[in-house]
Amino acid sequence: MSDGAHSDYQGGAVTGMALDASVDLIYAPREDRYVEIQSLDFSDTELFSFGHDLEYIPGFWGSYIRGAVKVLQADHVLKVGLNAVVSGKLPIGGLSSSSAVTTAYLMALCDVNNIEVSKMDIIMYSHWVESKFICLKNGILDQSANVFSMNNQLMWMDCLTNKYVMIDKGADFKDFEVIVVCSGISKNLMGTDFNNRVEEVRVAGWLLLELAGQPLPVLEDGKVRNIPIDIYNKYKYQLPNRFRKRAAHFYTEQECVLKGAEAYANGDIDTFGQLMFESGNSSFYQQENGIPEIKLIFDILQEIDGVNGAHPSGAGFRGPVIGLIDPSKKEDIKAKIDVVYPDKFPAIKDVYEVNFCKTDDGARFVNVEDHC
Repeated sequence: MSDGAHSDYQGGAVTGMALDASVDLIYAPREDRYVEIQSLDFSDTELFSFGHDLEYIPGFWGSYIRGAVKVLQADHVLKVGLNAVVSGKLPIGGLSSSSAVTTAYLMALCDVNNIEVSKMDIIMYSHWVESKFICLKNGILDQSANVFSMNNQLMWMDCLTNKYVMIDKGADFKDFEVIVVCSGISKNLMGTDFNNRVEEVRVAGWLLLELAGQPLPVLEDGKVRNIPIDIYNKYKYQLPNRFRKRAAHFYTEQECVLKGAEAYANGDIDTFGQLMFESGNSSFYQQENGIPEIKLIFDILQEIDGVNGAHPSGAGFRGPVIGLIDPSKKEDIKAKIDVVYPDKFPAIKDVYEVNFCKTDDGARFVNVEDHC
């Protein structure tokens, strides 16, 4: 669960927390330099050796383990392979699932090969897999929330410097659970307009600098984070509408992140939740990254008593909407969604899900015997 949507790849500040709806990987070493992964969420099995030229296969879940092996091999010698089974507790797509499973693969490969890496190494390796191997132009928000999160603490991270702090929950922060409404739409982000939005934000920053008479960086290296807000305020109305909206989302999202961190520390769930709603509305109306199914779920949650706040996950193009809710009202909340959503979208009435989770620690090793 995170905030600062579409800010991380622009070097912005973000916040995040891990949930107990985990991606789990059970593994054992094998000495023949082969990796064999069985997914309980897909029907096929991935099998390859370290010696193969590993290529990205569009739409194939096994591409993430291929990318994990490839990025580790660039810095380390891998001699020990894996037998593994992987599964997720929520539907695939949209809740950092790709980042979570990549993190799991990296940690397992490092473990069996006695490779010592830092948490930030895992984050950057995972980001390489998604941004360079899969070619999704994302930032490090999901990876950082997966790796750094500690239960009852809010991770705040500066994605320009990679500095982060863990913020303790204020004593007056009311008890809550996290609702995860999986829309039933689970397509790969590479098949959406996500990468186009990344480029549009870059162009918005580039145009602001041009209007201000500032030196222009290479477009791919430009970050709105490096443009003072006074330049944005002075020239924003000269931007074409599309790019004005993208820039507006970044700057308002940064304000939401700052105020959200303060509200969490102060124990103010009402303000924290309202900022989630504001972030969600900005994602739909300024970043324009929504689809009708996810927008309807978000609209429903805004109107239901007991929902403190909500916003889309999965960049708004797939997957779930997440929110903070009063645990005593979760059955009423689910009932309302079950009445409205499938009536509007009957084609996916059998595949959407309403789940309730709690916050938890981030990526870690667990003794299987302790959980049997």
